[in-house]
Amino acid sequence: MKTVLLSEFKAKCIGLLREAHRNHEPIVITRRGKKIARVEPLYDDQPARQLGVLRGRMRIHGDLVKTDFETEWELE
Repeated sequence: MKTVLLSEFKAKCIGLLREAHRNHEPIVITRRGKKIARVEPLYDDQPARQLGVLRGRMRIHGDLVKTDFETEWELE
């Protein structure tokens, strides 16, 4: 995480924003040694989730619909 002074951020704003986007790293802006803001890059170009992405990553053992609770309950 990069830390810059407020005056430096004002002078180099566009360059610092491009650098944050390129490096995937947030920037913390300080004034007199105190943190006042945090700038983080946004990414809208993430791929949309697709149906079946997790296919083959888990196994189902047994029947999910039919359950047998006879052994847990006593009927009178």
